[in-house]
Amino acid sequence: MLDKLMALEKKYDELLSLLGDASVQADPPQYRTHAKALSEIEPVVAKFREYKAVVSEIAQAEELARGPELDLQALAQEELPGLKAKAEALIAEITTLLTPRDPNDEKNVVLEIRAGTGGDEAALFAADLFRMYARYAERQGWRVDVLSSNENGVGGLKEVIATVEGRRVFGRLKFESGVHRVQRVPATEASGRIHTSTATVAVLPEAEEVDIHIDPKDLRIDTFCSSGPGGQSVNTTYSAVRLTHIPTGLVVSQQDEKSQIKNKAKALKVLRARLYEMEMRKQQDAIAKDRKSQVGTGERSEKIRTYNFPQNRITDHRIGFTTHRLADVLDGDVGELVDETVAFFTAERLNETSARGG
Repeated sequence: MLDKLMALEKKYDELLSLLGDASVQADPPQYRTHAKALSEIEPVVAKFREYKAVVSEIAQAEELARGPELDLQALAQEELPGLKAKAEALIAEITTLLTPRDPNDEKNVVLEIRAGTGGDEAALFAADLFRMYARYAERQGWRVDVLSSNENGVGGLKEVIATVEGRRVFGRLKFESGVHRVQRVPATEASGRIHTSTATVAVLPEAEEVDIHIDPKDLRIDTFCSSGPGGQSVNTTYSAVRLTHIPTGLVVSQQDEKSQIKNKAKALKVLRARLYEMEMRKQQDAIAKDRKSQVGTGERSEKIRTYNFPQNRITDHRIGFTTHRLADVLDGDVGELVDETVAFFTAERLNETSARGG
């Protein structure tokens, strides 16, 4: 990475010199081209120069720490941990700046959580996960809108689909997709035996009409009486909507609203997000296990993260990260887990880009 940064710094100086050249200044298109190239690499170069300055300070402090003067030794040793932490933080920032941006990172998301293996306990865990993400969204200043939900009667959720809207929602949540596993003693377990249950999470970038065009001829629209909560008027009118996308076989049902028009609009939003996610996977050559590639089957073995209540522990198995703040995380304090996961996969993506010579 240092070779790449030094090359960028050299290019930055060359561009800066070109912009000061009278012949370039007299050629507006050429000037704009160079100015644009300069602005794209300027943030990286600025952070790299800041990093080099900190590395120089570390070297000076280490030299003083080995020197004969005791007062300076103590001062240098006191400063070193802070300087090294600053250097590490700068490297993390540079890594993020160097990584090719995912064009979907700024998008809102459709969040889908479903109970997996474990019956009522899995549904209770799915409800816990939804509450966790809803509280995290609230802390981020994001807006959560439940599109549909299916309760199990004991406070759990067999399924919940919601939109999350705000700044960089997909960029923050995209690595939450997968099978989440919980190990705990259910409230209904008289013998105190620990049960293992799962829930699946899918985070889909919300697609606009410009991203995915759905031909009306490709849709079969069925209406039916709602069977869910909402009062007598919901249950006695054909307000519920089922959309079937004929080319892919995807089916979306929506019945939370009293209005058939509103239910259709919400169902289209979910369908568009699912079609967009399928298309993105084709483009990225990670083809075609449909949405199962993201959420798996819900079996206990296909886990990305384990929530172990007896040990007050959460472990992300993909990145080898563990925290013992289980209660705080489930209350919405997911920031540390999200940061660690994003940093890990950002570094992976940068390594892949470097290996390809990008």
